[in-house]
Amino acid sequence: MKTDSNKNIIQLFKHNNDSATVTKVADDFDLVRGGMLSELNIAYETWGSLNKDKSNVVVIFTGLSASSHVASSSVDQTPGWWEAVVGLDKAINTKDHYVICINTLGSCFGSTSPVSINKKTNEPYRLTFPELTVEDMANASSLLLEKLGIDSIKVLIGPSLGGMKALAFSILHSTLVKNLILISSATQALPYAIALRSLQREVIRKDPLWNNGFYSYEKPPLNGVRIARKIGMASYRSAAEWTQRFGRKRSEDNKLNQNTFGIENTSFEFEIESYLEHQAVKFQNIFDANCYLYLSRAMDWFDVAKHGESTLDAISKTNIDKALVLGVGTDVLFPPQQQKEIAELLSLSNTIVEYKELDCIQGHDSFLVDTTTFSKELSKFIKSL
Repeated sequence: MKTDSNKNIIQLFKHNNDSATVTKVADDFDLVRGGMLSELNIAYETWGSLNKDKSNVVVIFTGLSASSHVASSSVDQTPGWWEAVVGLDKAINTKDHYVICINTLGSCFGSTSPVSINKKTNEPYRLTFPELTVEDMANASSLLLEKLGIDSIKVLIGPSLGGMKALAFSILHSTLVKNLILISSATQALPYAIALRSLQREVIRKDPLWNNGFYSYEKPPLNGVRIARKIGMASYRSAAEWTQRFGRKRSEDNKLNQNTFGIENTSFEFEIESYLEHQAVKFQNIFDANCYLYLSRAMDWFDVAKHGESTLDAISKTNIDKALVLGVGTDVLFPPQQQKEIAELLSLSNTIVEYKELDCIQGHDSFLVDTTTFSKELSKFIKSL
């Protein structure tokens, strides 16, 4: 099969993330479930200045779909995905801290992933990419920090998948992490979350253009990714928000033929349908299908208990001084009971823990949307350290 040129692949997945630095952190990288990457590159961005004793480091691990561009900078003034939270005199204050946001291993935003070129074949990995775990992501981040000369993290922050990575990192590299902030995360995926991600992966694989993972990068399986994103969006937000925000309002641009359900219809009767379509189309144009499959499955496989005789035994291997654990009452993907479990386990492991269930209406995505509420909690905790 004829493949796209390497140059085209690299250009395709830059996605306005040119400000990221991509660093080779290993020539050979062994993965937890077997297999090896012939070269490991990790993308990251930084804000603020590192102090003399390197004691002001804040590391942010991203969720599944985010790049390392957490905030604007002098290098790239494009607003980041947590623009209201990270920056000068903001909750994560870059005047006082050296902030490093690390792109996830397996993501198409610069780090080694299924779209990367396998040096041994000079072709994209695609589905020859080894099975990926959250632990692999944590270990890759550790290698980057070692490369940067960072041997102590004042605060490690992880929302969603980033929280899973932060937990794994704190267990596997316990001497590096002093304080921890976990947001809407979990020690393991619940069956409901696994079911939803399974559906997302299935619609991607059922797209004829997916072609068993060997699709053209010029004609990728956009429909599969688009529908997968819609399923995701429905779980990232809450029913209460949809009711409050959209109700049963009709779209202004309603040209849908009510007597047909043709696949060519691009207009939608209800505003909620139009909103989901808009968000999904944006996503389908910036995220690789195979990367989505690998990252999604890694979340399903994650289980802290694998690192000990029990979940508590595994958590007891951390060496955290203080932790802030934040959950959201309307989050159905990572519900509050999972955050309570983390808080209780950390407390039993001699960590000083503050747990809060926030009253936000935006569900799992609240940390991205209700930044005022989250900034208040983050700022107070970080200032207390």
